[in-house]
Amino acid sequence: MSANPSTETPSQEQPLVAHLIELRDRVLRMVLVVLAIFLVLFPFANDLYTAIAGPMREALPVGSTMISTKPIDPFLIPFKLSLQLAIFISVPFILYQFWAFVAPGLYKHEKRLVIPLLVSSTMLFYLGMAFAYFVVFPLVFTFLASTAPEGVEVATDMGSYLDFVMTLFFAFGVAFEVPIATIILVWMGITTPEKLRQKRPYVIVGAFVVGMFLTPPDIISQTLLALPMWVLFELGIIFSKGFVRKQEDEEETDSDSSDTPVTAPATAATGSTVHEDLDEVVGRDIDPASDYTDPDRFVPLTDEEMEEELDAIEAEDDDDDEEFSESEPEVDAVQAKLEAIQTLRKAGNVSEARDLLYEILEEGDEDQRKVARNILNQLDSDA
Repeated sequence: MSANPSTETPSQEQPLVAHLIELRDRVLRMVLVVLAIFLVLFPFANDLYTAIAGPMREALPVGSTMISTKPIDPFLIPFKLSLQLAIFISVPFILYQFWAFVAPGLYKHEKRLVIPLLVSSTMLFYLGMAFAYFVVFPLVFTFLASTAPEGVEVATDMGSYLDFVMTLFFAFGVAFEVPIATIILVWMGITTPEKLRQKRPYVIVGAFVVGMFLTPPDIISQTLLALPMWVLFELGIIFSKGFVRKQEDEEETDSDSSDTPVTAPATAATGSTVHEDLDEVVGRDIDPASDYTDPDRFVPLTDEEMEEELDAIEAEDDDDDEEFSESEPEVDAVQAKLEAIQTLRKAGNVSEARDLLYEILEEGDEDQRKVARNILNQLDSDA
């Protein structure tokens, strides 16, 4: 893949080895960035753990502290925390590397949509983590510490606490991605905002079920996860409605542009220019810039179908001769060229046949140009 994805089009293909090499390079960049951030955070590992454990320590009864049940935990747990935080902080760079890897295979309108989705999904993930730390943790830990039976001293193990809070961080970060998931589902055509609105009761129940599995077994944390998911689902419906309107406007614009007749390229002085102009008309079925089907694209025909097409053209020419006698010389000339092409093909004179086909692409009507393009395609296949 090229280093400049903005100049690439989906039609440019590269060998599998080149893709694997580029993927290896980008994965190495991700690892190096994570490692660099980890080296910066590790000297402050104990301070970071103290900050993460703040909500729990404030909720503990007076005189209670966190404990370590393994000799290596005082070193290993802050080390593990620094590495996990390095990965979380590197998320924007990691997502950018994935984006840069797949960008050359996307259309321009897809690139315009993916970039805002990447930025917004990253911000929502961090927002979910912040919501868990500042809102959920104080309420949950206070509730859990207050429910301890009499005679039981609450002394949380530091390793178990880290696993618990990281699970909640990830759960709330992913839960806050609901608007992005909603927009992507609508964008892919899997559903519509109207259908999502009809399924609102099921979504609400599903949010509470997800909250039940991803949070501690208490109604507070379950509700604190389910309610934001519901609100974000509603926001996703609102934003997806705006996206659908924009998509409909683009489709109307594309349909208007497709109604414009495509004229054949002007005859050039050299044969190479004629081939380049012909490629512009025939060589691309899909325009990656606007993602619409070329109305003049060719469809390969069999010999029998081509003979039927020629007979149909002859019949139409006969009708046109009766109604528009003034166009008879031009129609007869094109038809004569088609017949001459068949004779040249049988004689093996491919070069002169090609020249006549290029003339028909300029002079003939839509059906005649279609036949000419199919003959050119057969000549290329035979070559």
